[in-house]
Amino acid sequence: MNGSKIRVLALDLDGTLTNDEKIVTPRTRAALDAAAAQGVTIVLASGRPTAGITPLAKELELDKKGGCILAYNGGKIVDCATGAALYQKLLAPEFVPQLCRFAAEQDVALLTYDSRGIVCERDQDPWARKECVTTKLEMYHVDDLASYVDYPICKMLLTVDPARRDAVCAAGRQQFEGKIDIYPSSPFFIEAVPLGVMKDVSLGALLERMGLTRENLMACGDGLNDRSMIDFAGVGVAMQNAEDTVKEVADYVTAADNNHDGVAEAIEKFILQ
Repeated sequence: MNGSKIRVLALDLDGTLTNDEKIVTPRTRAALDAAAAQGVTIVLASGRPTAGITPLAKELELDKKGGCILAYNGGKIVDCATGAALYQKLLAPEFVPQLCRFAAEQDVALLTYDSRGIVCERDQDPWARKECVTTKLEMYHVDDLASYVDYPICKMLLTVDPARRDAVCAAGRQQFEGKIDIYPSSPFFIEAVPLGVMKDVSLGALLERMGLTRENLMACGDGLNDRSMIDFAGVGVAMQNAEDTVKEVADYVTAADNNHDGVAEAIEKFILQ
């Protein structure tokens, strides 16, 4: 792949763009700045809510460089410069109480987001608290999540002990088959999103809007929720620390992990050469 063909760079955040301290290191920042200077549109593509990505987008000055935020695993894409939603799919309201009942039956925490941050009935659950670390958002207790959520949302997040993730995920898929999509995004997170919401789908819509194709996209990631965009991209890059099933669909696996500038390695190889 000729690096000059890459016009859009989609980057997962946790375990990919940021190191384990949630920091973008100087070498990676320099590579991002050089790619943006060549006219490449940088898309921060995460399962986090928009508010949980915006501080990093501002740190990287994507509002000045024409970048985008892809939030909720593809549920929403926002133009960093204007704040306009370029793409959005909302979770139908009837699934909120259904998911609340499912979480209670499984004895796991369920959360979503409001204008303040994260809202959850089990706000002291250790697995739910990990979303505070990931997003740098505050968590607020609500007594009845199903009643509280009377506003549009893009997703809900089930948080589980990793030992139970696959069993809870399988039960959720069985119950909600053909209604909403249920899939893991980390060892302890299970996404509940509208049917068809995945990073590759929303990136495809963004590319079409820009008059580009998948051949103009490079995507980097490490988790199961990155697999679709890595498989879809003209250049799909898996981090050295990626799950094996993610590496299987990648065009390139970095020699370095997310703690040693794996993203910079990929940008230097495929865009800046």
